[in-house]
Amino acid sequence: MAERVDDIRIALRLARGDFRMDLDLRLPGSGCSVVFGPSGCGKSTLLRAIAGLEPRARGEIRVGEATWQDARSALPAHRRGVGMVFQHSALLPHLSAGDNLRYGWKRAGAPRALLETWIERLALAPLLARRPDSLSGGERQRVALARALVSNPRLLLLDEPLSALDAPRRAEILPYLEAVRREAGIPVLYVTHAIEEVARMADHLVLLDAGRVTAAGPALEVLNRDDLPLALRDDAGVVLEAEVTARDTHGLLTLHTPVGTVHAHGGAHAPGTRLRVRVQARDVSLALSRHDDSSLLNSLPATLVALSDLPGGQVQARLEAQGQTLLARISHRSVERLGLQPGMSLWAQVKAVALLV
Repeated sequence: MAERVDDIRIALRLARGDFRMDLDLRLPGSGCSVVFGPSGCGKSTLLRAIAGLEPRARGEIRVGEATWQDARSALPAHRRGVGMVFQHSALLPHLSAGDNLRYGWKRAGAPRALLETWIERLALAPLLARRPDSLSGGERQRVALARALVSNPRLLLLDEPLSALDAPRRAEILPYLEAVRREAGIPVLYVTHAIEEVARMADHLVLLDAGRVTAAGPALEVLNRDDLPLALRDDAGVVLEAEVTARDTHGLLTLHTPVGTVHAHGGAHAPGTRLRVRVQARDVSLALSRHDDSSLLNSLPATLVALSDLPGGQVQARLEAQGQTLLARISHRSVERLGLQPGMSLWAQVKAVALLV
């Protein structure tokens, strides 16, 4: 395996037409750092610069103790030890899936065990004899991912690897990407504009807008901040770490989370399983007292911290439950009818808890 990386330091400037990039980042040397932002904000440009594919980029890139770029010189792309997967797989069309893997593996001089490991972990054995044009989009991306990993890279760059796939193919490949995040043993930089991918993949999160960093830090902290544009999206919410504590005969899970015990339907997860859950603001309603005569299973005591006006006559309520932020989307009329004021104690009624698996 590639040597351990303590951290990644990036200070880059780039001008191209009307676009300007000016950023200074320090990323952890393990886990998955996700770069999130709208189209055209510079996400892919950042990855290309790290890979050595943006000759106009100026500044410094240091990966662990290795300097890839500074004011005096820049290491060429082929010497940076980067594995990269793009939106489209870019497999060699005249080679089988297996030969595509062996081509990258042989060029890197990596151990054979690495090749065998990723063939097994990404379930590629049935695909090895097939040409790329006979594979589905998801299968091609799995092969491309393995090809990047068998080159024994120091750093894995994933540039919107799911954006060219339809919803079923995205659902098919996400568990494999999560396996890479857990098991690769190298830092992963993942670019996306899809919040569901952020919620599932990110250990560290960087928000990028117009070539500048607007926020960066541990993923759950950034995702759950209500002072960032993320909190104004239609799909705003919070992401929580959870542990399955029970599962009934109907598949209903009991989950321990930082906001309290919640229930959710979802698969055959055994007690002790750790996973992430997402609670969207639009799935949270508020009550002044606990309603035990309701079909809603999740009712959590909370304190109202703040109310913020949103377009369309809506209000976003920021709540605190056991020290953890929750968001709720309600109407102005509900605010007036309930007489809501910051500091009030109330009950957050959660209609749905989404398992991020």
